[in-house]
Amino acid sequence: MEIQALETYIKTAELLHFGRASRACNLSPSALTRTIQRLEEEVGQPLFLRDNRSVALTEAGIQLLAYARTTVHDWQHFRAGLSSEESVSGTLSLYASITAVYSLLPDLLESYRSTFPEVHLELRTGAAERAVEQVLSGEIDLAVAALPDQKQARLEFMPLAETPLVFIAPQTPGFKRTGKFTGQDPLVVPKSGTARHRLDSWYRKNNIHQNIALEISGNEALIAMVRLGSGIGIVPQLALERSPFRDDVEVIQTAPKLEPYVVGLCSSKRNLKRPAVKAMWDLANAL
Repeated sequence: MEIQALETYIKTAELLHFGRASRACNLSPSALTRTIQRLEEEVGQPLFLRDNRSVALTEAGIQLLAYARTTVHDWQHFRAGLSSEESVSGTLSLYASITAVYSLLPDLLESYRSTFPEVHLELRTGAAERAVEQVLSGEIDLAVAALPDQKQARLEFMPLAETPLVFIAPQTPGFKRTGKFTGQDPLVVPKSGTARHRLDSWYRKNNIHQNIALEISGNEALIAMVRLGSGIGIVPQLALERSPFRDDVEVIQTAPKLEPYVVGLCSSKRNLKRPAVKAMWDLANAL
């Protein structure tokens, strides 16, 4: 049986509608019918029960659907394993914050696109603290993220840059700070992630109750809320330097020095077996 015929059969069996299946497979209705008839001849039994109102699979059709799905999957996996650098193709999804897109990815993305033009890149932006979560859930192939404090067995991490975590305060006249950093000021904090973990650890270690005013998702939004006078916040210096509001806030020089933020590329060990993902990983390592 031909792989293309099996792919056509899978689509027809899933839709249970010959007209929609022919459009989905870019085949004429007559070509689709001939493909199904050839498969029925090879199997030796009808695959569909059809009348004027409905289409259903026969018992043989149900068994062939399971066989077809397994066969097509195995074929695709086999072809992917044979892919060389010159023939890397498919899709690659990459998740990063706006800051990472501007500061860490331009050279890597440009080089990847020119080296592997057959790969369709899907770049998604969002809060940095959600990057690891999306990689581990399988939603994303690769992400730019902070190195987690707790090692993840399924996660591979490649450092790209190191940046300090800095405390920032608004310069708006309406916000009154306590002066020297005491930990008592209202806080604008990340909802989760490495910076939040290190901030919480410092407060616990010093036995100080956190006065949390806002929990924010994303460094860019956090800086914006600090600028408005909602409280003091903690962000990677890299994000602050790239922010349009960097001149509207000030770094608190008397604040504690937390462990630096290591930013890098992360992926699951399973994803790194895919040629398109491995190609990006190796290119980032070379650059």
